[in-house]
Amino acid sequence: DSPFTAEQFHLLPGAGKAIRRLNDSGFIVLVVSNQPGVAKNHFSLMTLEQMDYKMTREISVDGAHIDRVYYCPHHPEGKNPAYRKVCKCRKPEPGLILQGIKDFGLNPVECYMIGDNLTDIQAGQRAGCKTILLGKEKCELCELMDKLDAHPDIIAQNLLEAVKVILKMERQNGNI
Repeated sequence: DSPFTAEQFHLLPGAGKAIRRLNDSGFIVLVVSNQPGVAKNHFSLMTLEQMDYKMTREISVDGAHIDRVYYCPHHPEGKNPAYRKVCKCRKPEPGLILQGIKDFGLNPVECYMIGDNLTDIQAGQRAGCKTILLGKEKCELCELMDKLDAHPDIIAQNLLEAVKVILKMERQNGNI
């Protein structure tokens, strides 16, 4: 649920450079994020907009941009009744990814879902995308992947490594 303020929000190191490489290669870059802090009254939609502005400003330093951001502010146990619900946009459901695919006229099999959580992988798989999990493969993670049947196509240490893998694959396939 954190960060709770724009001041607490920080990009991962190298995120701007990684996104710029995607931009420069012609990829559409979308952010799809669960933000249950809104439903749980940890922060407001205005605070979420401030975090979004900060993210946009920080990646722009590297010449990068995000084409669109999609947030799910819902949570089934939220304190705020306006956002307390089970929805199709909260990952692991694919609703936000499918909305982005529709909005930009994309083919899901040509899309990549990069995330740091197995719910990201599940949502990407349900949307028909290739999936990349950020982090290190650990025994506990492998067991959880088996339990949830959420096996990423690729595991990368960080976003920049994930982007390098995507670009290499796309070059090999003659797509860029």
